[in-house]
Amino acid sequence: MKLFHLLFIAAAAIGNSNLQAQDAGAGPNPAPNPDATLAYIHSAWDTLTRSMTDCHSLGDSKVTTNPILYMPAEVPTPPEVTALEEKCHVKVVALPRRIEKLADVRPEELPTPGLLYLPEPYVVPGGRFNEMYGWDSYFIVLGLEADHREALAKGMVDNFLFEIEHYGAVLNANRTYYLTRSQPPFLTSMIRAVYENPASFPATPAGRNEARAWLQNAYTLAEKDHSTWMRPEHKAGTTGLTRYFDFAEGPVPEMADDSTYYPDVIRWLIAHPEKSDAGFLVKASEHPDAAEAARLKQTSCDMHTSKVCERAWAAGYRLSHDFYQGDRAMRESGFDPSFRFGPFSGATEHYAPVCLNSLLYRYEEDLAHFAHLLAKPADAAHWERSATARNSAIHRYLWQQKEGVFADYDFFHAKSSNYAYISSLYPLWAGVATREEAKQVVNKLNLFERPGGLSMSNYNSGMQWDEPFGWAPTNWIADAGLDSMGFREDARRIARKFDATIDEGFARDGTIVEKYNVLAGNSDVHVSTGYKANQIGFGWSNAVYLKMKQLLSAATN
Repeated sequence: MKLFHLLFIAAAAIGNSNLQAQDAGAGPNPAPNPDATLAYIHSAWDTLTRSMTDCHSLGDSKVTTNPILYMPAEVPTPPEVTALEEKCHVKVVALPRRIEKLADVRPEELPTPGLLYLPEPYVVPGGRFNEMYGWDSYFIVLGLEADHREALAKGMVDNFLFEIEHYGAVLNANRTYYLTRSQPPFLTSMIRAVYENPASFPATPAGRNEARAWLQNAYTLAEKDHSTWMRPEHKAGTTGLTRYFDFAEGPVPEMADDSTYYPDVIRWLIAHPEKSDAGFLVKASEHPDAAEAARLKQTSCDMHTSKVCERAWAAGYRLSHDFYQGDRAMRESGFDPSFRFGPFSGATEHYAPVCLNSLLYRYEEDLAHFAHLLAKPADAAHWERSATARNSAIHRYLWQQKEGVFADYDFFHAKSSNYAYISSLYPLWAGVATREEAKQVVNKLNLFERPGGLSMSNYNSGMQWDEPFGWAPTNWIADAGLDSMGFREDARRIARKFDATIDEGFARDGTIVEKYNVLAGNSDVHVSTGYKANQIGFGWSNAVYLKMKQLLSAATN
């Protein structure tokens, strides 16, 4: 194990010891020190970097199996990867066939889950997440560039282009059990971050030629990735909008390390019949016979192919097939879980969400921009039409003039959601909101603004993506949107609050974590159901801390 991995484990132990000492009343916290926070972040990129030649990169605490590394069927195994079999005691296996789109190879076809090969080093989020994630990486790329780690940032984007070419799309993450879903589409924003940074390519004629060739390849593969979101399964009915959707069924394999999650959901639904969707529960035996198991394969999940399904039982019930569809779609959204789309977001696939459609609007605008740069006027016109059509659909279905907010649309029941969620600020970041709409949204900031930053919602469901928790990615999207629309004082006020919360948490724990209690303005997080731990590391929190510092610095210059 490399020295920086040992240091990371030691830092984690220190952080956990500090947290336990504070909980035990061992004395006051040290005073927050931004310089100490910055020093931690500067060193953390190496701690969180993985590569295919590093044995530590191959492990997966979420599924307890011996490491397996899967190569694309059409890619020869590099010698350094072959060497891993002896060096790391890892099995290197080729996927059964070439993948053109999500779910061309289904996880259940593979006897054992494993890591998917990527050619370049990458930064992982931290904690239990030891692979490169789809939307985490956008914020990590911003942080790397803010910290002058341009080569690592470019390598991560190159990895996403490799995923599209060989695994069908930008994946949730590079594990085989993610071959059926993506994550919030930030790819073109990552491409722009790299291409528009002068330090990404040499400042020479050859460097300019290299940059143009890179952009041409990135544009072609981004078009392919965009087509993922245009597949029929991703359509939000006849709205012209898009929904989250996973092309697999049943409970997700990565919950193998949390055997209580799905039973906890069942128990909550039983205890709250007034808030439960009747379609989420199915009466069932804990140990069904063959005939019942065959029925449950259609109405719930397949116990013969999923150990997680087998354990997902409580008090005479199992979860329905529809719940698992929504649960998987929720995980593609990245907001896993909240009560935004019903209890535990089990109806996610029923909604056209503000966040996804804002991101796709910006994606289409970016593709038009790239087409102009590459002298492809017909392509540019196509993408401008796509963006215009999505803009119209967003304003028809998601903009709520009377309330002055952007709201998710339940196209199954033809009604807007009244669940206040921070995604209402995404249209500001994406550039789809008008100035007047942005002003109305800003007037509702009090729905989310707390002493420590922006909360996900104003409803405390006990879930990690609801009140009182604030997360780096949504705080940055909201803040960058406010700043770009001219609400600079609001943006700076929130930036100061959120960075102060991270400083407070670092002083308390000796580490940086994935989410914060913005009501208390610290890292004191207690989640009742779902991912109960507060993972340490942490890639996007590190990155957003730096970006907030940049935003505040720009205000003083």
